[in-house]
Amino acid sequence: MNPIPILTYHQIGDAPARGTPMRSLYVSERGFKRQMWILKRLGYTGLSMSELQPYLQGKKSGRVVGITFDDGYLNNLTHAAPILNFFNFSATCYVVSGLIGTTNSWDEELGVPSAPLMNIEHLKEWLNRGHEIGSHCVTHSSLLKITDERARFEIEDSKTQLERMLGVPVHQFCYPYGDYAKGHLEWVRRAGYWAATTTKRGRVVCAIREDYKMRPQTEGNPLHKLERESQTANVQHGESEKDQIRVQINNQTIKDETHKSASWTGNSEASHPELGMPLELSLELASALIYELPRVPVVRSTSWPQFLLKIATSYEDRHP
Repeated sequence: MNPIPILTYHQIGDAPARGTPMRSLYVSERGFKRQMWILKRLGYTGLSMSELQPYLQGKKSGRVVGITFDDGYLNNLTHAAPILNFFNFSATCYVVSGLIGTTNSWDEELGVPSAPLMNIEHLKEWLNRGHEIGSHCVTHSSLLKITDERARFEIEDSKTQLERMLGVPVHQFCYPYGDYAKGHLEWVRRAGYWAATTTKRGRVVCAIREDYKMRPQTEGNPLHKLERESQTANVQHGESEKDQIRVQINNQTIKDETHKSASWTGNSEASHPELGMPLELSLELASALIYELPRVPVVRSTSWPQFLLKIATSYEDRHP
């Protein structure tokens, strides 16, 4: 499959004064409209995460991008939604379930200006426009700075709260601040989410198989490993290099847990030369990535030529 970018936005509107913290996270309404126009002219369709999922899994093919908004700002509805609908695009907005209708209070200590978040009626209007609501935890807490018990509450109860308030299923999750440990991936899966996005930069470069969810929980299944680890040890705060599984297809580098790497072409009859396992099993490792999807950040300084590079080239894939 062709690499699929998942775009990340925060606020759509006029930026505050120079020197204001997090000013870069504002994209002007005009700039956002130009970016959506570019996508349309290039033949891309902007999709919410749940609509994008069949493409991520290789079930569908086409020129598509994911469009996501973090935090649930009101300006996503007032400024971004009309533009999305004009181009017949859909998007996912990750909402902080415990702060609906309030402000971005988690940013106060950083000196970030207060900005209104969507309330229930706003969220329902967002849904009625054909867009999607995802979870961004209950309080926008870093999962690495709270207890395991609290982290599970943030992951599980945010889904329950949003579904109760909005009357729709919530299938998508996003880690606040991009903070998570490997054990959190299993908690997100068990909570019933279909996928989760991170702040890791890059496009999705491999088809992510779905059938691993229905496979026996054997030693060869990466989800069995995640489940086993979550049962035998507390979630570790942070990730060590050797514990990361990175799989990229089409002559990209594969790193396994022992820090071995190789280049390969995707021949389904072959074995991976360094992992010493059937290639099918190597591909199965990639399926776990559905709960740690990378994204392509779009910020105030993103020029239209740079936007093109982010979408259509390996510009963002250079980042680890």
